[in-house]
Amino acid sequence: MQSPWQRSPGCPACEIEGVRYEEEFILNSRGVKLFTCRWLPANSEPKALIFLCHGYAMECSISMKGTGTRLAKAGFAVYGMDYEGHGKSSGLHGFVPCFDHLVTDCSDYYSSICERKENMNKLRIVLGESMGGAVALLLHRKKPTFWDGAILVAPMCKIADDMRPHPLVISVLTKLCRFIPTWKIIPAPDIVDVAFRDPQVREEIRSNPYCYKGRFRLQTGNQLLNVSLDLEQRLQEVSLPFLVLHGSEDKVTDPSVSKLLYESACSTDKSFKLYPEMWHALTYGELPKNIDIVFSDIISWLDDKISITNSRLEHEQKLDNDDLLKAKDTLLETTLA
Repeated sequence: MQSPWQRSPGCPACEIEGVRYEEEFILNSRGVKLFTCRWLPANSEPKALIFLCHGYAMECSISMKGTGTRLAKAGFAVYGMDYEGHGKSSGLHGFVPCFDHLVTDCSDYYSSICERKENMNKLRIVLGESMGGAVALLLHRKKPTFWDGAILVAPMCKIADDMRPHPLVISVLTKLCRFIPTWKIIPAPDIVDVAFRDPQVREEIRSNPYCYKGRFRLQTGNQLLNVSLDLEQRLQEVSLPFLVLHGSEDKVTDPSVSKLLYESACSTDKSFKLYPEMWHALTYGELPKNIDIVFSDIISWLDDKISITNSRLEHEQKLDNDDLLKAKDTLLETTLA
């Protein structure tokens, strides 16, 4: 079988304005072909590693291109992957048969990048948007001490009440999942209309063949609901440094639960930004001036993390050097005696 991390022949690669973009396909542990991409600073060593977790029905190479490009220009290496059933990856479009599989795929691939020799000493940050915020939190739960931080953009810790069917409908649909899991029959508002504020971006998404636009498939809706309920009940377990960002007018995920995450998490390093009048899609779909504000906050938070880490490493190196000098002095005194 092809190595999971073997690069497929003929993968596109290009360099524009100091950012090198590359694509490759990998095979996950279940033999599913997954699309991956990366944005790298072309002329400098990356300051840190950032791993993207996209939202439901979205993908990385087009809808997260702005995120990858902005962060790479700021000096970060950015890696993305389309989940099974999403974007350019294999699988039934818009179908999430098992959320744990999706998290495992991200964990396996992103961990393999972190563990490369050239990346061993670099900060590891996950950036999750909407459903991807849930993925990021579950990556942290899977490996509590592995990740150095998370940026959570309108994370799916709770699906907004307006997006959820009536409890009786949920009960019936849950039972039907055993028989018709892939059927697209869950009633819900058009996410594109309520998530993306910029009309031009709405049209871009509707014309993007890699974004899923149909109704929720039964099993997908069931998985997303169960994951959001589980996360909401276990917010206090979040212990890594994080920045959570949410628009006050979000109609897809609940901003009050992002605030609750900030208040409940046992993390000692945590920040919460609530943006007045902004919608759900803060990095792709907001007004351009608002997107600039959001990325300014993200990059500032990242640079602070790097500054703190570098100061800590310098301090530890100084202590090590002091200990080494003391040991040499002791050895010298013993020899002379």
